[in-house]
Amino acid sequence: MMRIYIDTSALLAILNPNDRVHPSARQLWESLLETEATIICSNYVLVETLALVQRRMGLEAVQTLVSDIVPVLQVEWVDETEHWAGVQLLLSLGRRRVSLVDCVSFVQMRRLGLQEVFAFDAHFAEQGFVCLPVVVPSLNS
Repeated sequence: MMRIYIDTSALLAILNPNDRVHPSARQLWESLLETEATIICSNYVLVETLALVQRRMGLEAVQTLVSDIVPVLQVEWVDETEHWAGVQLLLSLGRRRVSLVDCVSFVQMRRLGLQEVFAFDAHFAEQGFVCLPVVVPSLNS
């Protein structure tokens, strides 16, 4: 059975029909559900996603996230050790645009032995993970 980590960038793309990668996000999401893949994220990813969905799309979209998406996720709760490992990774990378949530995700993925991530965030690829779906940029973008 496939096991894949999911990032905030993918969750936002699934929920927002106006997102430029929404069609490919929905297609992969539906494929993962059909194959009964294990879709994993941290509680930090959920907090980040809930906050962004509420601010960008409103409470109706938050309700959709909570009722339709969260129940199929395997949520890995961040403990103190993972939190501080994420902080250390963040500091060692020395880059402003990589978030603590991303760094904790990297730590969790390594602990869980996961290589594939459902994400539209190049930081995962920079860390050696395989990002799905593979999006080919259009000639018009």
